[in-house]
Amino acid sequence: MGAGGRMSVTPTTKKSETNIQQRAPHLKPPFTLGEVKKAVPPHCFQRSVIHSFSYLIWDLIIASIFYYVATNYFHQLPASLSYLAWPIYWACQGCVMTGVWVIAHECGHHAFSDYQWLDDTVGLIFHSFLLVPYFSWKYSHRRHHSNTGSLDRDEVFVPKQKGNIRWYSKYLSNNPVGRLITVTITLTLGWPLYLALNVSGRHYESFACHFDPHGPIFSSRERLQIYISDFALFLTTCGLYRYAAANSIAALFCVYGGPLLVVNGFLVLITFLQHTHPALPHYDSSEWDWFRGALATVDRDYGILNKVFHNITDTHVAHHLFSTMPHYNAMEATKAIKPILGEYYQFDGTPVYKALWREAKECIYVEQDEPSKSDGVFWYKNFT
Repeated sequence: MGAGGRMSVTPTTKKSETNIQQRAPHLKPPFTLGEVKKAVPPHCFQRSVIHSFSYLIWDLIIASIFYYVATNYFHQLPASLSYLAWPIYWACQGCVMTGVWVIAHECGHHAFSDYQWLDDTVGLIFHSFLLVPYFSWKYSHRRHHSNTGSLDRDEVFVPKQKGNIRWYSKYLSNNPVGRLITVTITLTLGWPLYLALNVSGRHYESFACHFDPHGPIFSSRERLQIYISDFALFLTTCGLYRYAAANSIAALFCVYGGPLLVVNGFLVLITFLQHTHPALPHYDSSEWDWFRGALATVDRDYGILNKVFHNITDTHVAHHLFSTMPHYNAMEATKAIKPILGEYYQFDGTPVYKALWREAKECIYVEQDEPSKSDGVFWYKNFT
C-alpha cells in the first residue's frame, strides 16, 4: 500500500531452519563503514520531497477510503456482520497507519527531505495524530541509534543480565500460559508504558518519562521541543475529545482506538524482533563500539506487510548503518551491502508469529559465555 509498487528484499542466501540461531560474528569486522558506504549507489542517499510525499499521500488516501467505508456503510450491515467488519477495519487501517508512523519516524531521522523544518513539521503532525510525542521520541530514538547493542547506553529493549531478572520471569517464560500473558501485555501496553514509565528502556538514576521536559532523557537544549511535543498531543487529545462528544466514546474507539492499538502493537513487535534474536550479541562498555552495535540487528520478513510498512522490517540493517537514507532506497542499498557484510548481515525469514513466540521463550536475559574472561560480549539465554 505504499506508492510505487516496491518489491521487498529477497535475501540471496537464507539461513536454514537448523542454523538460523547460529551466532552472528562479534569481533571487529574486516571492513569499514566507509567501505560499506562505497558499495551503495550514491543516489540511494538522495532525498526527494516529491517522492517522500507520494508515499505519505498514498497512505493517507488508503486510510481515508477505509474510514469512509467504515463510517458510511458499516452501520447498514446486520449486527452479526458489523461485529466482523470492525475488527477487519482495525487490522487494515492499523497496518496503513503503521506505514504513516514509519514515514513520521523517517522525518525524525532527517530522511524525508533535505529540509529539517519540513521533516519536523510533517513528523510532528503525523506522530501527534498517532499520540506519539514527536520530538521526545526523536531524541531518545536518536540515542538508540547512537548506542545500539550497548548494555549501558542503548535506549530501548535493553536486555537484562541474569542477576537483574525478576524472580517471576522464570515462571512466565517457561510455560505457554505465562509466555502468552507476557506477549499480550507487551504488544498492547508496551508502547505507552515505554513512553510514560520507560519500561524496557535504559536505566536512569531518576524517573524517566518521554512527556517530562526536565527528565533525565533530555538535555536542557531539547526541553523547549519536548514542550512542543506535549502541546501537540494536548491538541490531538482535544480533537479526540470533541469527536467523542459529538459522536460517542464507542464511535471514537471504533474509528480511531482500534487501529491505534494495532499500530502500537506492530511498533512494539517490529522493534522487538529487530533487536531481539538468539544470534545477536550485546556489549558492555569495555567492548562496545558503534559499528558492531549497528550490525547487531536483524532483518525480518513480514510478507506483503514489508511494503505496507515501507520496508522498515526487511531493510533494518541498512537503516541502522545509514539512518538518513530514505526508505524507498533502502531495498537497493541492502542488496548492495550484503556482499560486503557477508556473515555480519543477519536475516531471519521465520514467520513472524513463530519468531515472536521463540524469542519470548529463548531471549530472557543476557550473559557472557565465560564471565571469568570478562570479554564484554553477552548473548541471549533462557532458564532451561
